[in-house]
Amino acid sequence: MTGKARVIRSPQGAHLEPGEILVASSTDPGWMPLFLTAGGLVVEMGGMMSHGAVVAGEYGSPALLAVACPSDRIMTSDFLTVDCIDGVVSLGTT
Repeated sequence: MTGKARVIRSPQGAHLEPGEILVASSTDPGWMPLFLTAGGLVVEMGGMMSHGAVVAGEYGSPALLAVACPSDRIMTSDFLTVDCIDGVVSLGTT
């Protein structure tokens, strides 16, 4: 999945354009409205059975979890490729 990143630190009042890749430190049920439009997910904390992984799977969205400090390395509007096969997030790929 390739798309624009949207770094979000809190779900309160946050907006995500359809297809944008949600980049966050963690997620919980309060983030659910954002999952409806997310094209993918990159999260610092979590594993196979974490909230982000389970919900992304339900929506068929690619998700990479346990990514070291993604919200420090990725900026909103950066183009990302989320490769779930190899477990890699690539910056600057359009």
